[in-house]
Amino acid sequence: MSSPASELRMKTIFWQWLPLAATWLMMSVEGPFLSAIIARLPAEKLNLAAYGVAFSIALLVESPIIMISSAATELLKDSKTYRRLRNFTNMLNAAITGIMVLLLLPPVSKAFLQGLLELPEEVASLTRQACFLLLPWPAAIGIRRFYQGLLIRNRLTRRVAYSTVIRLIAMIGTALFLYNFANYPGVVVGAAALSAGVCFEAIMVRWMVHSSIKNLLSKESTEEELGYRYIANFYYPLALTSMIGLALHPIITFFMGKSYMPLESLAVLPVLNALVFIFRSVGLSYIEVTIAFMGRGKEWYPLLRKFAVILMSTVGIMLCSIAFSPLADLWLLTVAGLSKELADFARLPLMIQAIIPVLSILLSFQRGILVSARITRPITLATSLEVVLLFCTLFILVQWWGMIGAVAASISMLLGRISANLFLTRPFKQALSENSK
Repeated sequence: MSSPASELRMKTIFWQWLPLAATWLMMSVEGPFLSAIIARLPAEKLNLAAYGVAFSIALLVESPIIMISSAATELLKDSKTYRRLRNFTNMLNAAITGIMVLLLLPPVSKAFLQGLLELPEEVASLTRQACFLLLPWPAAIGIRRFYQGLLIRNRLTRRVAYSTVIRLIAMIGTALFLYNFANYPGVVVGAAALSAGVCFEAIMVRWMVHSSIKNLLSKESTEEELGYRYIANFYYPLALTSMIGLALHPIITFFMGKSYMPLESLAVLPVLNALVFIFRSVGLSYIEVTIAFMGRGKEWYPLLRKFAVILMSTVGIMLCSIAFSPLADLWLLTVAGLSKELADFARLPLMIQAIIPVLSILLSFQRGILVSARITRPITLATSLEVVLLFCTLFILVQWWGMIGAVAASISMLLGRISANLFLTRPFKQALSENSK
C-alpha cells in the first residue's frame, strides 16, 4: 500500500501537472479546429496542404526558442540569472524573427517552396501568404515560453493555463470572424487566427508573471558560474534538439511532394497530426514537471515514474480505441470535416501513429530527468538519431518502394521515436545516478 506521504506527493504532482496538461490540451484544439474551418472553405485540398507546409515552416523557425521554458524552470533563481536568461531569450527572438523575414523574400521563398519542396505554384502562393501572417509567431512563442518557465518554477501553473484560455478565445474569435465575414482563402484564415492567438497569449503571460519577476529581482545572486557562456553551453543542446526535431515536418513535407498520392497525403497529415497531438499534449508538459520536482530531491523519482506510467497507459488506450474503431470515422468525417475519400485515405496512417503519444510521454520523462541533472547533450544526439532514421526510412519507402506518402510518413515517425527512446536509456540511468548524489 502507498503511504500517506506518497499519496500526498502524487496529488502534488497531479495538481502541478494538470494546468500544464490543460494548457497543451487547449493548444491541441487549435489544429483540429482550424483544419475543420479550412476543410469547409473552397479548394480545401490546396489550402489544407498549404496550411500544413506553412505551419511546418513556422515551427522550424521557432524551434531554437521552444526549450527556453525548460531552461527557465531549471536556471532562474535570482536577479542575475533572470536578467541574463531574459537577454539571452531576447537575442534568440530577434534572430529567429530575422530568419522568418528572410524566408519571405520572393527569391528565397520561391527557391525553397518551389525549388526544394517542389510544391505546385498554387500551393506555394498560398503558403507564402500564410507565412507572412505567421511572421510574429516565433518571437511571441519565445516570450511566452520564457515567462511560462518562471511561472512553472514558482508553482503557478494555473496562470499558464489561464493565459492559454485567452489564446484560444483570440484564435477561435479571429477564425470565426474571418470565416463568416470575409472572403479569404482557408490558409489565410488559419494563419491569421494562429498569430492572433499566440500574440494575445504572450501579452497575458507577461502580465501574469509580474509578481514573480519582482520576487526574483529582490534576490541576491548565488550562482556566479551562470554567465552567458554557461547559459549558451547549457542551452544549445536543447535548442539543437528542438531544431532537429522540428526539422521532421519539412522533411516529411519534402518527401510527401515526391510520394505516391502527394496532394492527398499533404491534405490529411495536418488532420492526423492534430488528432495525435491532442493525446501527445498531455505529456509534453511533463518535462517541466519532472525538472521542477526532481529539484526537490531524489525521493520524488519513484512517484514521477509511476505518474508517467499512468499517463502512458491512459493515453495509449484512448487513442487506440479511436484509431481501431468506428470512432475514427466520427473524428475524420464529422469533426475534421474531411470528405469520404480523404477519410478513407487517412485511416491506416492513423492506426500506425496510435502508439506515438505513449512514446512521446516517455521521451518527456527521459528528457526531464536529464535536464534536472544538467546533462543535455544526449537529448540532442537522440533527436538527431530520430531524424536520421526518419529520413532514411522515408527515402526507402517513398523513393524505392513507391509507398503512399501518408503511410510512409507514419511508419517513419513511429520508428524514429522508438529509436530516440532506446538511445536515451543509458544516459537516463546516468542522470539518475547524478541526481542521487
